[in-house]
Amino acid sequence: MAELQITKNNFEVEVKNSEIPVLLDFWASWCGPCQMLSPVIREIAGEYEGKAKIGKVNVDEEPELASLFGIASIPTVVVMKQGKVTDTSIGYKPKEQIAEMLDKEL
Repeated sequence: MAELQITKNNFEVEVKNSEIPVLLDFWASWCGPCQMLSPVIREIAGEYEGKAKIGKVNVDEEPELASLFGIASIPTVVVMKQGKVTDTSIGYKPKEQIAEMLDKEL
C-alpha cells in the first residue's frame, strides 16, 4: 500500500476516525531533508500495510492541517492513535527510529 495523500477533505475519515495507528509525514517539495525521508516513509508504508496507515501531508497544499498540528519545521513525523497525537519527531530520522515510534502504538 502506498502512502495516502492526506488533505483537509479526507483527514477526518483517514486519520481522525482510523481504527489503526496513523503516521503522518509533513513535507514540502522544496525541502531537502523531506526528499531524503520520502523513500524511508515509502518503505515503512509497505512494511506496515494492514497494521498502520502512512499518510503524507504537503504543507504548501494543506496549510490548515499544518497549522492544526503546529508544524513549524519540516519534515515532521506525527504518530496518532484513536485521533490523538502520541509521538512527534522533527527533522530527518533513520528508518529504525520512525518504525520504533509506530511500533509503540501497535
